[in-house]
Amino acid sequence: MNLLQLSWKNLISKPLSMTLSLVLFALGVGLISLLLLLNKQLQEQFDKNLANIDLVVGAKGSPLQLILSSMYHIDAPTGNVPIASAKALMNPKHPLIKRAIPLSMGDSHQGYRIVGTTYDLVDLYGGQMAQGNLWKDNLEVSIGATVADKLHLHIGDTFFGSHGLVIDDNLVHDDAPKFKVAGIFQPTGSVLDQLILTNTQSIWEIHASHDHEDHEAHEHAEGEEGHDHDDHSHAKHQHDADDHHDHHAHNHNHPAQTINQEELVSTGANQRQQLIETAEESITSLLVQFKARNYRTLNMQRQINENTEMQAATPAIEINRLYSMMGTGTDALRALAYIIVFVSGLSIFISLFSSLKDRKYELALMRVMGSSPSKLFFLIILEGLILAVLGFVIGIILSHVGMSVLSSYLEDAYRYAFSGWEFLKEEWYLLFGALAIGFIAAIIPALQARKTDISRTLSGV
Repeated sequence: MNLLQLSWKNLISKPLSMTLSLVLFALGVGLISLLLLLNKQLQEQFDKNLANIDLVVGAKGSPLQLILSSMYHIDAPTGNVPIASAKALMNPKHPLIKRAIPLSMGDSHQGYRIVGTTYDLVDLYGGQMAQGNLWKDNLEVSIGATVADKLHLHIGDTFFGSHGLVIDDNLVHDDAPKFKVAGIFQPTGSVLDQLILTNTQSIWEIHASHDHEDHEAHEHAEGEEGHDHDDHSHAKHQHDADDHHDHHAHNHNHPAQTINQEELVSTGANQRQQLIETAEESITSLLVQFKARNYRTLNMQRQINENTEMQAATPAIEINRLYSMMGTGTDALRALAYIIVFVSGLSIFISLFSSLKDRKYELALMRVMGSSPSKLFFLIILEGLILAVLGFVIGIILSHVGMSVLSSYLEDAYRYAFSGWEFLKEEWYLLFGALAIGFIAAIIPALQARKTDISRTLSGV
């Protein structure tokens, strides 16, 4: 029997002690690994969607809320701002601003946000069409790859918008016109994958129609309740029939439009100009890119905040602030994980050290049969390393399974895709750390085993 087999037999001879050491070790390693996975994927999502945006301008409120709603689409907007107030920033001749991309938000479909904007947003995230075309007319939409996949939408499909980001049938604008899918984007790995994009005029039209219908319904509610119910049922059946017809009538072979960046930028500028001329309407926010960074652009945020009814926020500053807030919690969890790993190392030490008393005759007999002191030393060291490796493997499995479960909740809540099966190079460092802890925990018992006195042990002295 070689040393590895002998070490394993010695460990499993005390299953409770072995299990305790493994559970503690696995919990510590698993928690550290889970934090590494979560932090890395969150940071990747945040950094990827910064997209060289220098400033976000919107209604007064929380600057972090403005950033999260306008760039990451995981919070409610702070409100709307009149185009009359924002048109100076959208002016193509502005000396400091390269472009200001307007966003109009407030509605969604099955939890995926509908955004009224210009082609500039597609250019910002490097969007390319997988099928169909970019939206052209009112109520046409181009949807992200994740939206198409999760909601099983195809070219030509139609759907109603819904107020807010909550999935609630009572919030559906079924008294307003339907949106129609004109195109589907290729996956980009950015927030574009989870958005439904249309022109700003479509958002205005939906809400104008919705407000008009609400006003008429309020005027005619008395005395016509039964009639309205019949009309609504008829309309619902008609919409269902239209959906059925649309779904089966469209051809699934839709060649993708090739997007030329110059045409994209040019059309985006024309769309912004059309919005500037509609000063009586409102938008939700602007994503601003500067032509260059200088003292004037650095002062722009303060000037907007102090001299206008709008609010400006710098994405990098607010995201760093978010990291700081998250860091307190992750630091506490990481400290807890280190404590658990330390305790598990102590458990391995106590287990091996206490077992020497029961195994002293076994070790003495091994010496009598020709084993050297060094062999006894490596026998105990090997037991510590086996516990460390097993604890590491179980911990890594637990962390990735846990991240996989957590990712489904995060995707349901925020529509961002996380993976539990992404392996990091930092996990190799965890392996080396685990081996070091196993070695250190076993070193003193191994030295004691090496010093085993054959004659005293066998004579019972």
